[in-house]
Amino acid sequence: MKIAIVCYPTFGGSGVVATELGLELARRGHEIHFITYSQPVRLALLSPNVHYHEVNVPEYPLFHYQPYELALSSKLVDMVKLYKIELLHVHYAIPHAYAGYMAKQMLKDEGINLPMVTTLHGTDITLVGSHPFYKPAVTFSINKSDFVTSVSQSLKEDTLKLFNIKNEIEVIPNFIELNKNVKDAGVPCQRSVMAKQEERIITHISNFRKVKRIPDVIKIFYNIQKEIPAKLMMVGDGPEKEKAEVLCQELGIEDKVIFFGNSNEIDKILCLTDLFLLPSETESFGLAALEAMACGVPVISSNSGGLPEVNFEGISGYLSNVGNIEDMAKNALKILKDDATLENFKENALSVAKQFDIKNILPLYEDLYQKAINKYL
Repeated sequence: MKIAIVCYPTFGGSGVVATELGLELARRGHEIHFITYSQPVRLALLSPNVHYHEVNVPEYPLFHYQPYELALSSKLVDMVKLYKIELLHVHYAIPHAYAGYMAKQMLKDEGINLPMVTTLHGTDITLVGSHPFYKPAVTFSINKSDFVTSVSQSLKEDTLKLFNIKNEIEVIPNFIELNKNVKDAGVPCQRSVMAKQEERIITHISNFRKVKRIPDVIKIFYNIQKEIPAKLMMVGDGPEKEKAEVLCQELGIEDKVIFFGNSNEIDKILCLTDLFLLPSETESFGLAALEAMACGVPVISSNSGGLPEVNFEGISGYLSNVGNIEDMAKNALKILKDDATLENFKENALSVAKQFDIKNILPLYEDLYQKAINKYL
């Protein structure tokens, strides 16, 4: 199949999922065209089956805000005709499904029927999409898609609750590429670079937005390090990062916390990690937790959104109510204090992650793509 993928090319979960999906599809022999405003961060190397087409938005003094949807839809039309693309898979309802629908209509006028699959990831529904200014456009975009998927049952339920959806929504969970695991690849984990032998290494990875509850991460770690020797690795960047650094200073733990910023070496960092913290206000799925589990790292998380669908209580880690710092710290210590318990949770985390291996999830997308193409035959 010749498939165009539209996504945000950033460090966020939806961009990572879309990119990894495209790369695996390419390895299976499909021809993949990424169409977005910059090269996706995980699209390191192009191959004969992987192509990237940049969407340029020309500056024009008439527009206070440059019309990206217009530029994207026009680029889609051009690329579909040039490369004879058979299917469009857009990640995020707005602006991507909205632009995709416009491209479909323009192509239809030229006798080309382009099936479109829309994947809902979270903030396009729960945050941006539910805003009164955007709600009609989101509803329209979802209902005009040929097929719609969501990354968790929780997100599907939120979508049906917030919008008047007439389309079916199929749950296809996010995934992990297990063969990229550093430990399995035989790369030694040099823990001594980051911590002393007796110290536990705890990690948090996110875009440091308020929804991630970054102060909770710091406070949970503060409680942990009072009981056992530990280091905290904070990976990512965003509006809450500076406040987190200040909080570490106020608590007197700045020497035990390392701020990395954004990184393309997540697997190497997780290879060193004993425990992952994700106390978010909500997560549509919890891809960061799954990436940790795929490296054999147990997870302490909130029980909000799709997280209970990924982090299995008492098996891959523990779940607590949002904001319950004391309970999260207590559960973390349950795992970390004893070597045998920690090793058991690590094995369980990897076992759960294997259920979400891309090789199990990708056929679900391939079947859906074929249904979408068949719709217009």
